Amino acid sequence: MVGERRVKIFRNGRNQAVRIPREFELPGEDAVMRKEGERLVIEPAAPQSLLALLKTLEPIVEDFAPIDDPAPAPVDQ
Repeated sequence: MVGERRVKIFRNGRNQAVRIPREFELPGEDAVMRKEGERLVIEPAAPQSLLALLKTLEPIVEDFAPIDDPAPAPVDQ
């Protein structure tokens, strides 16, 4: 296991960035970043389930017009 490695910090537009060396690559496409005192912690984000995503949405409060839904016509065989 690799303990630590010195890396360069650089500017990417208006953001500060750091290139993550291969031995420290994180899985997936998202990460969570937080500060703990003077430390900056970056860790893989847990995959978000469809249910977790749906819980973030606001409920629909508008009334929808009734839909005419007659019974299907019989099928001759």
